[in-house]
This record gives sequence, C-alpha cells and structure tokens, in this order.
Amino acid sequence: MSDYDGGDTGYDGGADYGHVETGQEHESLDQLHQVNASEADYNNQFNVYEQDHAAAENTSFDQGHHVEYSNPNGAHYEESDYTSYDHSAAETDHVFAAEGSESSHNAEYSQLDALQARLDSAFASGTEIHTGGGAAELGVASN
Repeated sequence: MSDYDGGDTGYDGGADYGHVETGQEHESLDQLHQVNASEADYNNQFNVYEQDHAAAENTSFDQGHHVEYSNPNGAHYEESDYTSYDHSAAETDHVFAAEGSESSHNAEYSQLDALQARLDSAFASGTEIHTGGGAAELGVASN
C-alpha cells in the first residue's frame, strides 16, 4: 500500500494525492473424503442321514404220511413217510451318511476423494487526485 501526501516533502505543487492500493489475494481449498468398509460372511450346513433295517424269517414245515394195512390172510403192510423242513434267517442293514459344506467370504472397500482448488486474484484501486482546477479520477480496477 502507498499513501503519498506532498506536504511531507515540503513541495506542495498544488496537487493532493489520495489513496492508491494494489495487492494480490491467494486462497486455497483442500477437502478429503475417505470411506472404509468391510464385510464378512460365514455359513455352514451339515446333514446326517442314518437308516437301520432288520428282518428275521422262520419257516417250519412238517408233513407226515402213514399207511398200515392188514388183510384176513395175515398179511400186513405198513408205510411211513415223514418230511420236516426248518429254515431261519436274520438280516440287518445299517446305512450312515454325512455331508456338509462350509463357506467364508471377506471383502474390503476403501475410497479416497481429494479436492484441491487454488483461487488467485489481483486488484488495484485508487482514489481521486485533486489538482488546482478540478478532480480527476484515476480509476478502479479489479481482476
């Protein structure tokens, strides 16, 4: 900034200088946005199957045949047939089955957004100069 008044130098020259100012301004903007996320899943499934079977069988068969004959002459005839059948059986079955599944899942996510902006401006401004006759304006400018 400068401020000049001719009275300090001892020279008045009939002019009065006002205020003249020039400068620059610098601004900046910084912004960060960060996101972190994670996900975890776990799943298991198990199944068990079991089956028992038992069977028993018993068979018994008996058959008999007997013939006897006597005639008046004194002859005698006799016949015997006998059949016997036995059967026993036992059976057992056992079935065991198991199945299963297990799964796991992990995921991570990260995001970073950055914004940076720089704002520069320059300016100049001036006031009036008064000379002996009238006022003349230097002007006001802004960039």
